[in-house]
Amino acid sequence: MAKLECELQGDFHQILDELTDTIIGGSLSASIEDGSTFEAEGCLCAVRVFERYSMIGGNRVSLNITLLKTENRIFFSAITSGGSQAVLFKLNTFGEEAFLDGIRKTVQKYRL
Repeated sequence: MAKLECELQGDFHQILDELTDTIIGGSLSASIEDGSTFEAEGCLCAVRVFERYSMIGGNRVSLNITLLKTENRIFFSAITSGGSQAVLFKLNTFGEEAFLDGIRKTVQKYRL
């Protein structure tokens, strides 16, 4: 598992759209598996789950991103999963790290 969390600044929907475009455009096998958006009392939350094939690990890897906006703050969380072929423990996380690395430049653009 690999994880990236930070606060961002900018337009919530623009950030979400750019992250989605970056992930889908970053790999021929990348797809959006599902998503959810919720808004209540000035709070906006978007969750998206992506998946792609990892050539490095020889398996499929998922990436979950969450954007949470409250007042003037936007919290971002990205967590990858599924990058190992071992039964009892993780042998490698190369595919997970590579999936996360694909969005670091976009995240950095909006990072506080």
